[in-house]
Amino acid sequence: MNDKILNRVQKSSRYLGAELGSRPKDPRTVDISLALAFPDVYEIGMSHIGFAILYSLLNDLDWIAAERVYAPWPDLEAELRAAGEPLRALESQRPLSDFDLIGFTLQYELSYSNLLNMLDLAGIPRRREQRDASHPLIMVGGPCAFNPEPLADFYDFAVIGDGEEAVVEVCERVRQGRNEGWSRETLLLRLADIDGVYVPSLYRVSYHEDGRIAALTAAPGAPQRVRRRFLTDLENAPYPTAPIVPFMNTVHNRVAVEVARGCTRGCRFCQAGYIYRPVRERSPQRIADIVDESLRHSGYSEVSLLSLSTGDYSRLEPLLKGLMGCHEAGQVAISLPSLRVGSLSAEMMEEIKKVRKTGFTLAPEAGSERLREVINKGISEADLLAATEAAYALGWRVIKLYFMIGLPTETDEDRRGIIELAARVKRTGRGTEGGADANVSVSTFVPKPHTPFQWEAQIGVEETLARQNQLREGLKKRKLRLKYHEARMSLLEGVFARGDRRLGRLLEAAVEASCRFDGWGEHFDFSRWQQAFAATGIDPHWYLRQRDEEEILPWDHIDCGIPKSFFLAERRRSIQGDYTADCRHGDCHGCGLCDFDSLRVRLSERDELTPPRLPAAPSPVADGRFKIRLRLRKEGRARFVSHLEFMTAFHRAVRRAQLPIRYSEGFHPTPKISLPDALPTGFCSDAEIIDLELFRPLPAERIIVDLNRQLPPGFEILAAAAVAWKTPSPSASIESSRYRVELPADAPADLAGRCADFLAAEEVIGRRQKKGGTIEVDLRPPVIELALREQTLWITLRKGSPLPVAAHLLGLPPEAARDLEIRKVEVRMRDGLDCFSN
Repeated sequence: MNDKILNRVQKSSRYLGAELGSRPKDPRTVDISLALAFPDVYEIGMSHIGFAILYSLLNDLDWIAAERVYAPWPDLEAELRAAGEPLRALESQRPLSDFDLIGFTLQYELSYSNLLNMLDLAGIPRRREQRDASHPLIMVGGPCAFNPEPLADFYDFAVIGDGEEAVVEVCERVRQGRNEGWSRETLLLRLADIDGVYVPSLYRVSYHEDGRIAALTAAPGAPQRVRRRFLTDLENAPYPTAPIVPFMNTVHNRVAVEVARGCTRGCRFCQAGYIYRPVRERSPQRIADIVDESLRHSGYSEVSLLSLSTGDYSRLEPLLKGLMGCHEAGQVAISLPSLRVGSLSAEMMEEIKKVRKTGFTLAPEAGSERLREVINKGISEADLLAATEAAYALGWRVIKLYFMIGLPTETDEDRRGIIELAARVKRTGRGTEGGADANVSVSTFVPKPHTPFQWEAQIGVEETLARQNQLREGLKKRKLRLKYHEARMSLLEGVFARGDRRLGRLLEAAVEASCRFDGWGEHFDFSRWQQAFAATGIDPHWYLRQRDEEEILPWDHIDCGIPKSFFLAERRRSIQGDYTADCRHGDCHGCGLCDFDSLRVRLSERDELTPPRLPAAPSPVADGRFKIRLRLRKEGRARFVSHLEFMTAFHRAVRRAQLPIRYSEGFHPTPKISLPDALPTGFCSDAEIIDLELFRPLPAERIIVDLNRQLPPGFEILAAAAVAWKTPSPSASIESSRYRVELPADAPADLAGRCADFLAAEEVIGRRQKKGGTIEVDLRPPVIELALREQTLWITLRKGSPLPVAAHLLGLPPEAARDLEIRKVEVRMRDGLDCFSN
């Protein structure tokens, strides 16, 4: 991707690659190249731990090169189309069409349009039958692959279930096929021999006149049902400990450690609770080792302990105490994003809040005890209120509550229960210091495949809006806020969640109508989907209907490991309000999944934890006060890293270098690092001035070496010097900055005269770009000097950006001026503050 395109898009750091922890390989030195594709924007995809696991384990094999690609935001898509540029992978910038395999992870039904759009941008035919041996094989996986039918026309094969072992076997089979000269058809048939691999071209679907499925038929040599792939032992499974550290802030910008996989609580609406069974835990010691290595390699200051229900991790209390004992002094926070009422004791909450309080979120799901029994939630109102009272007492100010509407058997009374329960939660915080509040979030129940509720109806848009309005008005009276999922998005999610192959033409029609990023409110346009429904004659409500128990479901040939008979029995128990207990600590309830040998519940059996301690951590109350001033260079693609992103990247480099940095005092301690005024994105610099406040002295030469080892490519410390403790900040120390502007070939012939006129004028009205357009400003006051030497313009400013000045002198519109090559070459310090020789 050329640099001019990067200059024109927002958040260009999404597309740079070369992040710390990325692992580029020369494609000429490997047998198989695989592009891991996430059909959503970078900051979402970079937060997905499954993606990171596959990236790491594949690149650990010397014969595979795994690279990443994410859905380009619409501004980049427009630039790529205008320039005729293909979509490229981050590491090598190779076009996607050059890869052997492209593997899409399917996390959310509303990302399907992005998948097709990414194929279009890569120049790869959408439909499977339009591709030949010159095209990459298209693979899909992830939770949405458990109903792989809506996308069946577009991919070559799916990996069902855990991917760590299966994806490696797929790559081995592809390599074998290439070495032995197999045809594409033969290769797909051989891929279908791998456990967990589904090849849709080997299955035929026929339909009744009323639209229901009449038969699902496997071709000779293909399995009648494709059984989900299982990773039986999580403890010894590979896990990345040198994570990719993005330049930009992503959704989950922290060390993420999967402490357990699977859940056996048996919530009847929850697909993940069934498709990820059985529960498999990592030991506290293994988790602590992963955390320690990941913090050292990343420089993050927060750790997130991940699982479907982290509060259910059997050794959570010793794990939390051990981690906090090791990392509290290093200002590392521990967050548990998935909590269950009753699973977190007051003692554990005390541990979490020692550094800083992360969010506190609970999911009652339903507003009444009766409906919680229907869905098998297994929590009581008393448990919930006890948990929130403890959280408020320990200092949490806001608690988030998640509910669903449209659950089977839901009544008005159940919805009123949501309002009353939220109000009671808020009341449990009365009298606590700083006040207490509760936020309510509501989503619409979407029946998912491989759950006891897969046969149930989903409420439509009008009913969803009516129920949302009922909650909004009721909560408003209690001075509570409501967030809710967009009703039309929920309709689409429901259509594709339980859809069949006939939805392929609907999806194509929607993409042709420019549907993109359908899970994003600012881009979702339901009218385009309505056009697609009308053009294809597909009725969305047919897919939202209740299904007959005898009906063949589109995913019946996908075996999640739990038989349909168990789901039917659970459905009937839900009608009766019967509770099905969690099997991890009690009797087996006969879901049919475990073989009680290799495939079984695996809970950690050891409490002891001796995590290695980091070197002496910074202390915000240390007596020593020492200041080091740095001069840093920023060039190459690093110039597209914004000022705020650079601040974050630099802070993490300081943590990785284990410098004795001082921290501020207060509730949210921050490192004492002072940076200069923002350098405009796209500019190079040889003179970024940064101050570090240390609690013990270090030689300047050592700081240069240690930091340069940790900075991402394109950033380099050029000089360092000790300065007096009370030296003003970089912004207050700098008197002026000098910039070099490389002139374009068509620069005005009278540029020297323009510069002279500019300097002679008392006022020069020009234009400066702001969000939403341009504004008129006086450009003259900050300009100290203008000079012209051959094909170079030199601008010296007291403050601000040289871009509007250069644009005015060259007669360029502000947006075109961004293509200029501009470098800050030096800064002039105020009297007595210059510690560098330029």
